[in-house]
Amino acid sequence: MPETKNPPLTNDLYAYLLAHNPPLDTVQRELINATRARFADDAGLQTAEEQGPLLAFLVRLTGARRIVEVGTFTGYSTLSMAQALPDDGRIIACDVSEEWTALGREAWAKAGVADRVDLRIAPALDTLRALPADEPWIDMAFLDADKGNYLAYWEELVPRTRPGGLLVVDNTLFHGGVVDTAATGGAAAIRAFNDHVLADDRVEAVLLSVADGLTLARRTGR
Repeated sequence: MPETKNPPLTNDLYAYLLAHNPPLDTVQRELINATRARFADDAGLQTAEEQGPLLAFLVRLTGARRIVEVGTFTGYSTLSMAQALPDDGRIIACDVSEEWTALGREAWAKAGVADRVDLRIAPALDTLRALPADEPWIDMAFLDADKGNYLAYWEELVPRTRPGGLLVVDNTLFHGGVVDTAATGGAAAIRAFNDHVLADDRVEAVLLSVADGLTLARRTGR
């Protein structure tokens, strides 16, 4: 049986982790706090705090200019990536809620990056299927939406991602539920998704124990 090297993530250790990552700026912090205050029942949908700096780091590392995000909620992940884009970079943000994303719009404007965000309010599959598909063009994609459609989103994103492009997928451990072979619902959907990614020869991928599980996949030339 493999043995983990991961220490238990206590509150003190999590605070230490956050303290040793790039600090959030004022707009990011205000957005996180406003989300918790205004949408307390849904605040768990927000991308983990430490993932904002990670997403920004990945944008800069890959030199991404064209990003597609599936699942925006109140826009913290969008804000983090948009701030890391060059001036001519753009992120297409897909969501179905005007109410949630209105909070994001306020933050993007306050941070001076609203012109980098193309928010599309519609079922994400409709938005993705309407994107250009004649040749791969996406530099980076971030998937953090309804788990039952992960496979469908993946199959729209991968062919549109350029060779060497990066796909980032959140919640791929699904609160630990992926180890339950009798799981149903979201856990079963993520189990099937993870198996699909593992067998997909169009990408090389790693599944990391970041927050609720984070998969990084690089598009190959296949």
